[in-house]
Amino acid sequence: MTESNITTISLPKVLAEKIKKRIEGTGFNSVSSYVTYVMRQVLSNVESQDKPKEAFSEQDEKKVKERLRSLGYLD
Repeated sequence: MTESNITTISLPKVLAEKIKKRIEGTGFNSVSSYVTYVMRQVLSNVESQDKPKEAFSEQDEKKVKERLRSLGYLD
């Protein structure tokens, strides 16, 4: 990332120290990289929950229509 693509966020020292201990021996080389990863995961989960869910999949809808057609309810 270039310098213009990042911002600084303050964390309580106690939290930063806990994160440092947690990332020891992992692929994360800094508190910042770990926090960025976690925030991306959280936002991805929140955004996927915000999307309206379809009542039926397209395949389910086709099955229902075929069944209604076979029963004479649809032409």
